[in-house]
Amino acid sequence: MDERDWLAASFEEHRSRLRAVAYRMLGSLSEADDAVQEAWLRLSRSDRSDVDNLGAWLTTVVARISLNMLRSRATRREEPIGVRVPEPIVDRAEGVDPEHEALLADSVGLALLVVLEMLSPPERLAFVLHDMFAVPFDEIAPIVGRSPEAARQLASRARRRVQDRHAASDADRDTQRKLVQAFLAASRDGDFDALVAVLDPDVVLRADLGPGPGGGWREVRGAAAVAGQALTYSRLGLVIKPALVNGAAGAVSTFHGEPFSVGGFTVRGGRIAEIDILADRERLRRLDLTILDG
Repeated sequence: MDERDWLAASFEEHRSRLRAVAYRMLGSLSEADDAVQEAWLRLSRSDRSDVDNLGAWLTTVVARISLNMLRSRATRREEPIGVRVPEPIVDRAEGVDPEHEALLADSVGLALLVVLEMLSPPERLAFVLHDMFAVPFDEIAPIVGRSPEAARQLASRARRRVQDRHAASDADRDTQRKLVQAFLAASRDGDFDALVAVLDPDVVLRADLGPGPGGGWREVRGAAAVAGQALTYSRLGLVIKPALVNGAAGAVSTFHGEPFSVGGFTVRGGRIAEIDILADRERLRRLDLTILDG
């Protein structure tokens, strides 16, 4: 095996972890893959004589690339539409693709990624690297251009915001599936009372419709209001398929054969507590939904 083959093999050993880091940073699998590919290009062109720990070096490189991508994304957005609903990882309702297992470890649900979108890029990096991947603050500090103590404060501030705004589902997948199916059936039947019955009284629905006319960010709170929204969309004639969205029960809808939305559900206390919907047509086109065919 020559040196380049050895290097490629060594890189492949770390690819899964690097994709997981980048996905949590960027909330987009396509952008995460771009960040990982850029890390490979930098590795193949670098002088590696002083690299003692290749995994740590690559994690740092991917984190830097992801941070730059987040900052670039913020400057390109001419009219902020609110918090993005990240691009979800969609699987068949029967189970998660093994390739997605590492990406979804630590219960990286869609609702958590929405909260991560609320953080500043340096906060997000400090929280993701330290709290999710146990990277020490003295390695995080140079990436964000702060002291280790300042990096610790970034992560602490991010952690408080995540804890204040996010609570994971407390139901197993079968329970989630039954509640989502009941929600979809009630929507299809136009049964307002049945919808309210499966919704937490303080349920929140977040929808990212993308830029442009008719787009923007929508947030609806309360069982009655969310039930009303569900009935409105049930009249569009959407075709809805059950799916796993970031490892939890969800649904994918199409309109005239084209992707219309992907919805993730968070269940707590036996009811649906959060619904996160991506309906940005441009970003939906980047998702691989062929897994749902057949």
